[in-house]
Amino acid sequence: MTRSSDTYISVDESRMLSGVSWGAIFAGAAGAAALSLILVLLGFGLGFSAVSPWAGSGISATGLGISTIVWLAFTQIVASGMGGYIAGRLRVKWSNMHGDEVYFRDTAHGFLAWAVATLVTATLVVGSVSSIVSGGVQAGASVASGATSAMTQAAGSAASNSRGDDYGYFVDSLFRDDRPTVVSDDAARGSVTRIFVHTLRSDGQLAAEDRTYLGQLVAQRANLSQADAERRVDEVVGKARKALDDAKLAAKQAADTARKAAAWTSLWMFVALLCGAFFASFAATFGGRRRDTVVYLDTEAYVPSTSLPPVR
Repeated sequence: MTRSSDTYISVDESRMLSGVSWGAIFAGAAGAAALSLILVLLGFGLGFSAVSPWAGSGISATGLGISTIVWLAFTQIVASGMGGYIAGRLRVKWSNMHGDEVYFRDTAHGFLAWAVATLVTATLVVGSVSSIVSGGVQAGASVASGATSAMTQAAGSAASNSRGDDYGYFVDSLFRDDRPTVVSDDAARGSVTRIFVHTLRSDGQLAAEDRTYLGQLVAQRANLSQADAERRVDEVVGKARKALDDAKLAAKQAADTARKAAAWTSLWMFVALLCGAFFASFAATFGGRRRDTVVYLDTEAYVPSTSLPPVR
């Protein structure tokens, strides 16, 4: 004997029931979040196995980026679709209700299951990924803005034993003498380092008095004339300025690359999440229709009568 469950809920009772089956929504969200986590971990494993530090082997950066985007979309479609189907299949059956309203509620249940699963997954997985991406962007920006400071600090550390503080350049200028005097190598290197640091921190142009002084120091140690020594000073200062400019350019390029990667990652994550929301809603309607076609069996247990005598 079969019967439908619709006969047990009247129209007035169905109007008093809530249109949201939170139990089904959380069940679908839990399934979607768990499957998303598993697929993301699988994607990490496949990605690490595909890349290689050796040149000419492993997947390229472009191929890795495309594969990551495809895998994220696949993860969203599969996990969200399963979560939406579970939410639609397990939700409470609405009796005596128009088909359009049932279709809307199924769609809403799938969307809510996707929303809850997305929040849970974002807390567990995407939060870590976004922190890594934002950390890379901030690191690139800080490198770009502090390239000059990094190089000058590296140069200043070489003169730390020779009082290479911020005012060392001005202190050295107090004791300069136009006459060529012999100083120790450590003192000469410290003074030259502070002059280079001060020059690179400013506009990169060597002052005339610094050029003359450096020429004197070079002429004493390299057995050169003053003119040849000053030409060597100009060449070395030019190389140092070019190295600084190259470092700043490389830092800016790295920051721009990180910015583009973060932008593309955000855009494709947006597309993947939209796909997940759509498939979750669609799968919920399919699961709801399967739920409504279920036929319940009304079975009654047969209990033999004890009043009858046993059969011999």
